Amino acid sequence: MPPRRTQAERIELTRNKLLESAARGFSTYGYGNVRLDDIARDAGYTRGALYHLFANKEELALAVIDWVSRTWDAEVGEPAKDVPDPAERLLWTAQAHAKYVRRDVAAVLMSLRVEFAGRDHPVAQALTDLMEPLKDDVAKLITRGRRLGSIPAGPPPRALASAYLGVVEGVTAAVGGPPHDVELTLRAARGVLGLPIPSPRG
Repeated sequence: MPPRRTQAERIELTRNKLLESAARGFSTYGYGNVRLDDIARDAGYTRGALYHLFANKEELALAVIDWVSRTWDAEVGEPAKDVPDPAERLLWTAQAHAKYVRRDVAAVLMSLRVEFAGRDHPVAQALTDLMEPLKDDVAKLITRGRRLGSIPAGPPPRALASAYLGVVEGVTAAVGGPPHDVELTLRAARGVLGLPIPSPRG
């Protein structure tokens, strides 16, 4: 018989299920339209259980942004650091991101960015705070890749970083999963970085 979970473990399990349900809800219906009752029910809990952990929808959305950011970093961002060449690291990241967003919860950041674009709101600020350091990291990789000769000269690194992030996110959203998501995302990433696209096999 498996050992009983501690109260802290039960709370963490509840929290993660609610965050996953909220990510699905915000992705599917939008922040403005999703109901907290539906998020709680989808996760298998009552609205009271949700309010025990999150004061309101805004706090829940901020927690979702943090949760998705941490899972993306664990599965994509950190492993990418093992790839030494900047160009190869950016391609590896594009491929890993395409696989990461196959889960329905992963599209929530793009959904929230579209909904909160141009708004003065804590959710919009949290998304900016998340994306700007990522853009800086990509720009640094581009600069280093150009210095090493693995990325050709072109637009300013920060502008190119914005374009790279835009095409990687855009292609994965448009294609909507396998079987062509990885191949098309890699092609788009190569194209925007100015890297050669391998000839199709066969």
